[in-house]
Amino acid sequence: MLVSDSVSLTVPALSDLAVDVYLPGNTATGTSPLSTHTGALQTNYVSPSGNHAGAVSLPVSTTTTSWFYLARVEVTAPEQTGAVVAIGDSITDGSRSTVDTNNRWPDHLARRFATGNIKMGVLNVGIGGNRLLTDGIGGNALGRFDRDVLVQTGVTHVVVLEGINDLGLASRSQAPAPSATELIAAHRQLIERAHAHGLKIYVGTLTPYEGTTIPGYWSKEGDTARQAVNEWIRTSKAYDAVIDFEAAMRNPTQPTWFLSQYDSGDHLHPGDLGYKAMADAVPLELFAGQRTPLRSAAVR
Repeated sequence: MLVSDSVSLTVPALSDLAVDVYLPGNTATGTSPLSTHTGALQTNYVSPSGNHAGAVSLPVSTTTTSWFYLARVEVTAPEQTGAVVAIGDSITDGSRSTVDTNNRWPDHLARRFATGNIKMGVLNVGIGGNRLLTDGIGGNALGRFDRDVLVQTGVTHVVVLEGINDLGLASRSQAPAPSATELIAAHRQLIERAHAHGLKIYVGTLTPYEGTTIPGYWSKEGDTARQAVNEWIRTSKAYDAVIDFEAAMRNPTQPTWFLSQYDSGDHLHPGDLGYKAMADAVPLELFAGQRTPLRSAAVR
């Protein structure tokens, strides 16, 4: 891991940054693994050979909607600025939202913070396919919590939305699915670790997924476990607060299904309107008030 030199650059809130990375070697023949975010949903430009860093007009050989190498950008922020880390799976990552429009629910939350004059950075560390207990696409949430949450610069709050893939991917592969009790035990570990570092940690209820177009993903047993986890989330008071994403997304007449106007079409992921509705379901008062003074906050 490398940290660059600092750059004197004024960055207005909600700005898009263009970052040039020049790689003098041949990555195809290198032995080091590439750091990749495959579901970035942002157009990235790959030049022909040569160092074109800083060019006003970058020559383009190809494009990709994945991010490579760059993990985050840190910015100097006012002393009382905090940061919330959204850790989750593809629903936090923004899967099936429109490319190049910043329509993930953490993006919409950042806009609400800006409009409400709440001084909080929003860090999206969602990984498509991520799970609480099992490695797969990215390390499991328990395993990556230190690296992706606790050591982030300026972090004061955490929002967790994890567990649906533990149920759905197990069902799809016909592997034993974790029980609601096992998922709840994992959640309790996240809470303890966040509190040990003085962080506020909130949780989102697991959204509906019956009828999903992903073959073998939904099962009656899995949905029963999902509802049991949600019941614990709502009643246990183990987390510092609950964000009821399920209530915002579900069809009132068929509560195990997505509301049609918020559905991306696969009955698992929200569309652009759905992601906005998720952000609108977050009570802003959870992030208002005095925070521990911090020197900087990270954005991603």
